[in-house]
Amino acid sequence: MENHSDGQKKPFKYFNQAKPENKDIVFGIQSVLETIRSGKEIDKLLVQRELGSLEVLEFARLKGIPVQKVPSEKLDRITRKNHQGVIAFVSAINYAKLENIVADVYEKGEVPLILVLDRITDVRNFGAIARTAECTGVHAIVIPTKGAAQINADAMKTSSGALNFLPVCREENLFHTVRYLQNSGIQVVACSEKVSKNIYDIDFSVPTAIIMGSEEDGISDDLMRSVDELATIPLVGRVGSLNVSVATGVILYEAIRKRLG
Repeated sequence: MENHSDGQKKPFKYFNQAKPENKDIVFGIQSVLETIRSGKEIDKLLVQRELGSLEVLEFARLKGIPVQKVPSEKLDRITRKNHQGVIAFVSAINYAKLENIVADVYEKGEVPLILVLDRITDVRNFGAIARTAECTGVHAIVIPTKGAAQINADAMKTSSGALNFLPVCREENLFHTVRYLQNSGIQVVACSEKVSKNIYDIDFSVPTAIIMGSEEDGISDDLMRSVDELATIPLVGRVGSLNVSVATGVILYEAIRKRLG
């Protein structure tokens, strides 16, 4: 213990103290198998590279769960307990089916407003986006199966509970998702600083899906080529772009402004 002038003793601080266990994970082969069998949503599965064929990998394939093969050191950094080479990240929500959402919105006589997030990886950005999306009446958020932020306790907290009410759909291929939306009578608008058309020139009063791109490199090229409209948020300052959660708020409120007439 360390002595201080006030007569009290305070503990030393150590730089390599063990981190508290992540409550969003399940580890160990049997534990992960039972979690998958229970029907709980799994965001992703980390499997040690050196391990051969496992029953858990077959289950993951059948359920469409993303699998990443990683070195054992990465698993050891996540938990110091006996993970047996397998760690599952459990989602805090149940994913919805996009087809059901679209059909339900049309049946209610409402005008679809869908938000597609292309590889948004920051959990707090995702939570903030979900909060704004729920406030602006978005019917569903669509994310890719791979390369998306984990929907965990941090995401739930940052969304201020919005993720309890806003459906999230997880799709294997966003390119195919765009085609499905277009075939369902929904225009798809990509928001990017790389184009010249202004978001204020887009008609958001019709059925619309808005795509927002990743924090690193924006919307992928194949999606940019497949959409109906490309639009940018005008910037008059010296900084060339907005944070993605802020940009999402700007375009969603423009959509609401158009819909309110």
